[in-house]
Amino acid sequence: MKDLLELAELAWHGELDLQFEHHPVHMFYNGSTELKENLLGIKGIAGHYTIDTGDGLVMIDAGSQLDIDTSYEEIRKWRPDTPVKAAIFTHHHVDHIFAVKHFDKENTKKGIAPPVVYGHELMPDHFDRYIKTKDWNTAINRRQFAIDVEHFAWPDEYRYPDITYKKNISFECGDLTFNLYHARGETDDHTWIHIPERKIIAPGDLFIWAVPNGGNPQKVQRYISDWADALDEMLKLDCEIFIPGHGFPIFGKDRIKKALETTSSFLRTIEDQTLILMNQGKSLNQVLHEVKMPEKLMEYPWLTPIYDDPQFLIRMIWRRYGGWWDGEYDRLLPSPRNEEAETWVQLSGGIEKIISAALENSKSGNHKVAAHLIETAFHADSDNKEMHKARVEIYKKFSLNQSSSMGRNILNHASLASLKNKRDMAQTKD
Repeated sequence: MKDLLELAELAWHGELDLQFEHHPVHMFYNGSTELKENLLGIKGIAGHYTIDTGDGLVMIDAGSQLDIDTSYEEIRKWRPDTPVKAAIFTHHHVDHIFAVKHFDKENTKKGIAPPVVYGHELMPDHFDRYIKTKDWNTAINRRQFAIDVEHFAWPDEYRYPDITYKKNISFECGDLTFNLYHARGETDDHTWIHIPERKIIAPGDLFIWAVPNGGNPQKVQRYISDWADALDEMLKLDCEIFIPGHGFPIFGKDRIKKALETTSSFLRTIEDQTLILMNQGKSLNQVLHEVKMPEKLMEYPWLTPIYDDPQFLIRMIWRRYGGWWDGEYDRLLPSPRNEEAETWVQLSGGIEKIISAALENSKSGNHKVAAHLIETAFHADSDNKEMHKARVEIYKKFSLNQSSSMGRNILNHASLASLKNKRDMAQTKD
């Protein structure tokens, strides 16, 4: 396996398969890479970094539960005896917060203060929310990440920050200054970091080498224009090293400027178009199909739709500004889904006709209509074996048609569920 420096150069030139082989979210790399003098990079689910300040180490993000042991081993191979003085969590997501664990224990054993963890003031509330919704998060992440493992469970213990802040905060360690800035983007508790002495910016998940994850269909509110605002603020600062939350580092002012400007422009054009259409009183379905995606921007390697689907961002913008009603009058106070489905089946002349029409649409590539039809059949007769057989095929084909892993995994989850005569493998009760 090439190190992160080699991969970064290949990625910039569009010479990596980011959709599968080098997916910025799903791909782990063994080991670590010294990206620059006194700067170590590790790529688990997320990227996390350690800086030697001359008077102790500072971690920028701390990986997932899967990174706890490997991060400790890699950092100790790199700096065997230098204590970890601090860690900065860019946000509360579970792929960024766990690998401080062994350093807490190590410092305590040595009789020195544990690392000081910095995070935004909203972070503790999100950890509390995760604990309250443990089973919900278990279910939705099984779908999102294609985790077909019965014993998978969402974590219920977290390392809360020691120091929180509201708008911005700075601290010094050794020869370096760490300037922390709050932003709303993928989360409302996001922190991005500027280290002026090293001309480093760490954006967290405000940059992930893919269409920004601003529309995730199963997660809480995200903030598209605020996200662009944060990227524009980064452009004002002197930066030669850019170490993102996912994917690969970017080096050089010109490259960093291009990456930030294009990503900001991508976000703004989707929100601007969405708001224009909302202000015309259009329904969500109309907005979804009338917003024009910035195809030219999506040709850049760092803006490919390989994780989140760009259309999902429109739904998140709608939810932020327009609430939960989609503007379809029959969906304001809907009947139970099975009653609606049974009526359509009766009007069509039987469930066999619905299943047949669903398969024909799937075969001709009209996957969205096929999904509508097969779900009608499901809700009319959830035990029908022919329906489940067709549902397996329809959602499998639909999933393979998706460039985003999020859309692909959720649709494939439905296909796998029908193999077991279920609607959803992540649902614990009927």
